[in-house]
Amino acid sequence: MGFLLYLIVGGIIGWLAGLILGRDVPGGVIGNIILGIIGAWLGGELFGDFGPTLASIAIIPALIGAIIVVFVVALIMKAVRKK
Repeated sequence: MGFLLYLIVGGIIGWLAGLILGRDVPGGVIGNIILGIIGAWLGGELFGDFGPTLASIAIIPALIGAIIVVFVVALIMKAVRKK
């Protein structure tokens, strides 16, 4: 049950990051989950674990990390589309 909750929280964080930036996450729901989990890991490594947690994910650093990851992925996708 914990793993499923982890995936759901990762997907919501990825979705929120895309919503905040106003960019579509490539891959839809799966992309949201993947980028949300990567962003949660990155945010935890960069900013530590502070704020509220859900499914052992610190929400604030995870959201900041996911915003960074979505921004970088959007830049890469934009550069690839120009070619």
